[in-house]
Amino acid sequence: MKIRVGFGYDVHAFAPERELWLGGVKIEHNLGLLGHSDADVLIHALCDALLGAANMRDIGYHFPDTSIQYKSIDSKLLLMETMLLIRGKGYEFVNADCTVCAEQPKLNPHIPSMLQTLSGVMGVDEDDISIKATTSEKMGFVGRQEGIAAYATVLIQKQ
Repeated sequence: MKIRVGFGYDVHAFAPERELWLGGVKIEHNLGLLGHSDADVLIHALCDALLGAANMRDIGYHFPDTSIQYKSIDSKLLLMETMLLIRGKGYEFVNADCTVCAEQPKLNPHIPSMLQTLSGVMGVDEDDISIKATTSEKMGFVGRQEGIAAYATVLIQKQ
């Protein structure tokens, strides 16, 4: 059995008049995240981890922010396509461990919805995805509430 590990990281700045999407779930907040797509940092970090594990470069390579095709795209579609890419190379998802770093809004109440959404999009069991929320203790750009960061580690195996 061949197994591979991947790591992903993404960050987006807060912006007014934008919706806040995290883990494929719309979260009510006075600010959204700035980006070419819907700026879902959790999904972007997860896509990067999956692509990295399969040695398939990164999200920007496959879904460039210079392409009108991906302007304002729902990141769940990017995750679906990423799953097709890794499966097309003979890999299957084993598990993911994700962390979202934000001072506001509080994310713990939204984690069950995120798990349900991500597992459905990926075609995997909810129990195979871990999502944790933390703050940066008021330090750095996250602590100053300038944006949100997300980290993801995945394990995939060759079928």
